[in-house]
Amino acid sequence: MDYGTIARTTEGPIGIITLNRPEALNALNTQMVKELISALTSFEADDSVRCVVIAGSERAFSAGADIKEMAEMTAVQMAMTGHFFPLWDKVGRFPKPIVGALSGFVLGGGLELAMSCDVLVASETTQLGQPEIDIGVMPGGGGTQRLTRTVGKYKAMEMILTGRRIGAEEAKTLGLVSRVVPKEAFLSEAKKVASEIASKSPVAVRQAKMAVNKALEMGLADGLDFERELFYLLFASEDKTEGMKAFMEKRKPEFSGR
Repeated sequence: MDYGTIARTTEGPIGIITLNRPEALNALNTQMVKELISALTSFEADDSVRCVVIAGSERAFSAGADIKEMAEMTAVQMAMTGHFFPLWDKVGRFPKPIVGALSGFVLGGGLELAMSCDVLVASETTQLGQPEIDIGVMPGGGGTQRLTRTVGKYKAMEMILTGRRIGAEEAKTLGLVSRVVPKEAFLSEAKKVASEIASKSPVAVRQAKMAVNKALEMGLADGLDFERELFYLLFASEDKTEGMKAFMEKRKPEFSGR
């Protein structure tokens, strides 16, 4: 499809989605949601794409939902249209790893989109927050759940109930972002992380991502059983054979994704 609010490109095995509504600080609207879902669907179907990067600009990853679009919507309209929920479902269940490249404002729905990714690289100028309380609502795209699981009850309560933003270094200390880099390097660093992931076995990467995500949903005993099943399953893959053979032959493996 033709994209008007995002850019979709590829660099080798990396699919790159760039949010592109600079006049609105990359605020999420219905069109952007549809285009993000379309781009992710195309990358999911493309076996040559092994990892995806979602980025914004230096000024803003995303300042949140487009309030102008939401202001007149009723509860029934929100429920009937699903609003942004198809996007949260798509990103949250995406089988390939997603690296979020963050800079500037990462607020509201923008933070919820970021927290749906798997690895977050942030510039030192990044400001993260869930300020929905300031406009009389609350997070509705996973913010209360993912933020609490990441930073704990008390910090999540503070951020959500006051709307307070935190900087990149504090977010790193809390485990909310993976690494912090200078502003000019946030996108290149995210691509570097994505390239490293893309060089690994696609089969093992998918299974490992699935296991880590399940750790947030399962008790320890069930999680260990689930991990063990996936571990055994990988011993039937061609990538396992190639990886171990390459290790013994002291060469770089050539993974096929089978």
